[in-house]
Amino acid sequence: MDRAIIVFTRVPLPGKTKTRMMPALSGKECARLHTYFLQDICEACQVCREDVYVNYTPEDEQKTGILRDIFGRDAEYFPQQGDTLGQRMYHAIEKVLEKGYKSCILIGTDVPELRAEHMIRAFDLLVEHDIVFGKTKDGGYYLIGMKKPWKEAFGLEQYGVSTVFEETLCRLRSLGVSIGYTAELQDMDTPADLQGYRDRMRADDFLKGSKTGKYLASNSRISIIVPVYNEEKTIEHLQDQLRGLKDKCEIILVDGGSTDNTLDKISNEFTLLHSPKSRAAQMNAGANASHGDVLFFLHCDSELPAHPLAQIREVMRDYRAGCFGIAFHSRNFFMFTCRIISNHRVKDRKVMFGDQGIFVDRKLFFDAGMFPEMPIMEDYQFSLTLKEKGIRLGMTRKRIYTSDRRFPKGTIPKLKLMWKMNRMRKMYRNRIPVQTIAKLYKDIR
Repeated sequence: MDRAIIVFTRVPLPGKTKTRMMPALSGKECARLHTYFLQDICEACQVCREDVYVNYTPEDEQKTGILRDIFGRDAEYFPQQGDTLGQRMYHAIEKVLEKGYKSCILIGTDVPELRAEHMIRAFDLLVEHDIVFGKTKDGGYYLIGMKKPWKEAFGLEQYGVSTVFEETLCRLRSLGVSIGYTAELQDMDTPADLQGYRDRMRADDFLKGSKTGKYLASNSRISIIVPVYNEEKTIEHLQDQLRGLKDKCEIILVDGGSTDNTLDKISNEFTLLHSPKSRAAQMNAGANASHGDVLFFLHCDSELPAHPLAQIREVMRDYRAGCFGIAFHSRNFFMFTCRIISNHRVKDRKVMFGDQGIFVDRKLFFDAGMFPEMPIMEDYQFSLTLKEKGIRLGMTRKRIYTSDRRFPKGTIPKLKLMWKMNRMRKMYRNRIPVQTIAKLYKDIR
């Protein structure tokens, strides 16, 4: 009985925990997220094989069964004591060390990236130091370890501010206290912190396999943004597809000044915005009004596969941008060829087009400058921008079906159009003015 871990937490209850995540997350989602934080921390504690004490907020006394379900019977549970956060932490350490442990560490539960190795390192440092800290990137700390209670470490009047850690260090240094440091980690307090976790998770298999990682990967908020212009023939079919998704994601239609009956056919159950006619301007307007972690740009004449949101989330678990594989209902050999070339282009040349259903991490979309507002080639240029940034593209397992209305009837006319579109992209790469290229692309609506 040499070492102990104190888990300093509140019970994960809706409306009482992770409230700074609201309204991006509901109260229930905040509680669920905190539960996964605790489960990951519990697993790390189990790897350490030290005695575990769960120190919970006293007002949650009647709900401690939730914590017991997570940490099990082997842990010991006791309420926090004191008027301030500092007093509560000090009393927790004092109480545990009084049991005869040579050292103990107290950890918060806002850092789900905490691993057993970080705690083991803290215990090792305590062999030579009086106090050990695990710093957070916002200027605080998630871990404090001691061999005897140091009340001076908890005398600050205010916690949760960026200066808390430095003020604590200054106080301790003046006393000649020896201080060690374990790894610096990122705490999770705001929606922006969740985005940062997702970014780190894409490069870290440990985070992907964690309870928190799996939850965030399967629950990222998706905004579907559809540019609309004179789509009276397709708008009702699109809405039929989207109705099953409207309670699961944000859906924004952006009209570019339709002159047919499109607007009359758009149901008021969907958010409708207006902007000048320009696919890029319309999509950018939808993005600026959206709230999703992932922005999914969908053409009005597209047909989604089953479970499209799950398909997107599966890709975004590993990538910051991607698209659907494309297919056509046409059995024409050259349309089949077009499908093969389009899908191969994503993997080989790292270029995706709008009719493939582009989806992208929200922060990346704005960092890349959004879609360039040009009369044509906005999706092509956006792909080139991502390519210049070194962004890898993912592709869904299931395909999106897109209309072949752009293609004329007959084999030879189809071949001519394919050749023409390829020539237009080459002209763009050769820096021919985009206005000149746009004149070659007839609006079929």
